[in-house]
Amino acid sequence: MQRVLIVEDEEIIRKGLVCTIDWAAMDCVVVGDAADGAAGLELLRTMHPDILLTDIRMPRMDGITMAEHARDEGILPQLIFLTSYAEFDYAKKAIELHAADYLLKPVNEEELAALLHRLAEHGKEKIEPAPLSEGLDWARYFSDEGLNPYVRHAMERIRSDYHEKLSIEQLAEEAGVSASYLSRKFKETTGQTFLEALTRERLHKAVNQLASGKYRVYEVAEANGFGDYKNFCSVFKKYMHTSPRAFMQERQKNRTVLWNAALFSRISDSLGNR
Repeated sequence: MQRVLIVEDEEIIRKGLVCTIDWAAMDCVVVGDAADGAAGLELLRTMHPDILLTDIRMPRMDGITMAEHARDEGILPQLIFLTSYAEFDYAKKAIELHAADYLLKPVNEEELAALLHRLAEHGKEKIEPAPLSEGLDWARYFSDEGLNPYVRHAMERIRSDYHEKLSIEQLAEEAGVSASYLSRKFKETTGQTFLEALTRERLHKAVNQLASGKYRVYEVAEANGFGDYKNFCSVFKKYMHTSPRAFMQERQKNRTVLWNAALFSRISDSLGNR
């Protein structure tokens, strides 16, 4: 069942979408709703829906700005813009953000159902990336002769410069293409956003360093591009479901257990040979 987040500033329309549409018949469930883009962005960060159905013009933060922030943070789900305004500029911006569609109010339930069905079918074909702590399979990508050269450039930069400050805009400028194009091609190739891939590589390196027991947490944070200690701890806990310090303590405990077991085995062998 697909999880839907609705962001719409007009309460009558928002409540109508939540309460009058038969979401269950579309194999969907509404997991939250918000009255502006700022509140919607907070729900995106905590609820991680499969589909974002959002108005464009809203107070505090409009739908396009919200979607851009979500894209930059790597949390933008399937996107449907809902608006009364059909101007070309809005449609163009929706295309740049890879919106699944652009629906006009009032929403036609049959059109919405058909669109959600299409998104569900597309979702079945999506690449499921490995856990974020495992790193990217560079050999698999670089062995592909048909790999998009701009995506290859972005991958090479992640692999060699993961510890530096990198952004999709920076790499797009280096390659001479638009950030939206590179972002789209990167996700088509890897099944993940640029930020997710960069975070994966950084976490992979960080986990190995923490597991070795040779480095302090702040040293690992600085060495792998996370910046300050607090940011590293926040990212690490989000994806590893434990703190860096607890992770190190658990690894140290496991090493102690293994060392004691090996020592006991050697002592037993020595006594047995007497």
